[in-house]
Formats: sequence, C-alpha cells, structure tokens
Amino acid sequence: MAHMEHPDRIFLRDHVLSAEIGAFQSERGHDQRLRFNLTVDLRDTVAGTDDHVDQILSYDVLTQAVTTALADQRYNLVETLAERIAAEVLAHPRAARIIVSVEKLDRGPGALGVSIIRHRGRVAATGVAAPVALLVHDRGAPAPSGAVIVLPGTVSAPATGIAIGPHARRIRLLALDQAAWALAGQLGLEIAETRTELDAAIQARQPVIWAPARLAADAAEAGETPDSLALWLAGRIGAHRIDFVLPEGAPLPPLPKGLDLTLGRLPRI
Repeated sequence: MAHMEHPDRIFLRDHVLSAEIGAFQSERGHDQRLRFNLTVDLRDTVAGTDDHVDQILSYDVLTQAVTTALADQRYNLVETLAERIAAEVLAHPRAARIIVSVEKLDRGPGALGVSIIRHRGRVAATGVAAPVALLVHDRGAPAPSGAVIVLPGTVSAPATGIAIGPHARRIRLLALDQAAWALAGQLGLEIAETRTELDAAIQARQPVIWAPARLAADAAEAGETPDSLALWLAGRIGAHRIDFVLPEGAPLPPLPKGLDLTLGRLPRI
C-alpha cells in the first residue's frame, strides 16, 4: 500500500443502526439512530485475487466491526465508538488505513458526528476473538448453538474403484462436502466453505456446517478424515475445544503436539 499512490478501497455507506449512546442524561435509557460510513484502503491491490473471496477483505469485516464495537459496551462518545471500529478493522492484515464516520441522526436538525482517519500499526485492536468450538457430528446428535463449526462424522463410501489413485483424497473431501450439505438440511444450518464464511459465523456466534473441500484440498497436512480435518481447522482458527460424537467405548483421536485445546466426547442420543 505504501507504494500505491491511489490504493484500492472498499467501503460501507449509510449503514444505520439504533443503539443507546451519549453522555447526556436525556440520552440514557433509550436508543437513537446512528449512521456509519467506513472507507478502507487496502494493503494490496485486488488484481490477481482470482475471484476468490478468501483473497480479499470481505465487506463482512466492516459490518461485523460495527456490530462488535456496539456490543462491547455503552459509549458516552461517538469518538470512542469510532476508535473501536477502526481498531477492529485494522486488525485485519489486508487493511492499511481506514476512515470511520459515526453520526447521530436524532440529536438535531441534521446529522451530528465525527470522522476519524487511522493507519494500520498506529492503533491496536481491543476486541477479543469470539471463542469457537468444533463438533464432529454423527447420527443422533442434537443441533448445536453458539459459535460452533460442525463437521460430518460419517461419510458414505464412494463407489468401488473411484476413490483410488492420485485424485482419491479430493474425491473423499468432496464426499465430505456432500455429507455436510445433507447435515445442513437435517439441522437447518447454513454451509460455510471459505475462511471468510467461517470467520463471519464465529463473530456472529452462530453454528455453521463446514464443507471442507475448498479450504483443505491443497493442504495435504489436513488429512481427509473428519477427525484430522477438525484438528487441522482448530489450529487454523484458534478453536478452544473439539467435541466428538462417538459410540460407547470409541477412543478420542490423539491430540497433535503443539495444539492447545480440549477434546471432549458427546454420546449419541
């Protein structure tokens, strides 16, 4: 970004939410409308992203930064809220600079607010990432709630002779994708295929079914079984726990060296 005279930018405009904010007594106890405008200078150009969502700074990062900041505390000043939003966005490695405007729409004849400019490296994010757990699901397990990433625990075997040779692993990952879509229909949950979709679900604290083929296809170290994929993803996203739905007496998979999380067991019901 330092070498680009005119960096590529993404923006969020006229995003209106209601929240309780303000230092005056008359502003306490009820919500007022706030309008948010965010413009982010990107560290790298969007050229060469190959139309892949994980190669760009998602717009969800901007809307989620606003949501996270508002959920963190009650603010007396829109200036403090704007700083918090800037910190959240600049924590993303693809963001280089941000302009944040926060306006109160109900305090006067027009909009009253603040606009700030912040650069990456000059402000630290104050938020804490939402804790996330993984669940290797199986028949008879209940639908999860909260920030949980679900991976099917059982997969129908591909037709005889198909899952051999140099493309066998990709075929098995695609079989897991099929199982994920079936499980999503059974549990009434959405599918996530990309890191961006997973991050959005984690921040929103919503359960989601992971279809692993897109993320794991080029990562041989991820393996191809539900257990190995769950352990691999846990390391990538900093999960604190993996629960496995297992038959009575079945052992838990071994925890790889250097991976700091809890392995748990859930019974089939």
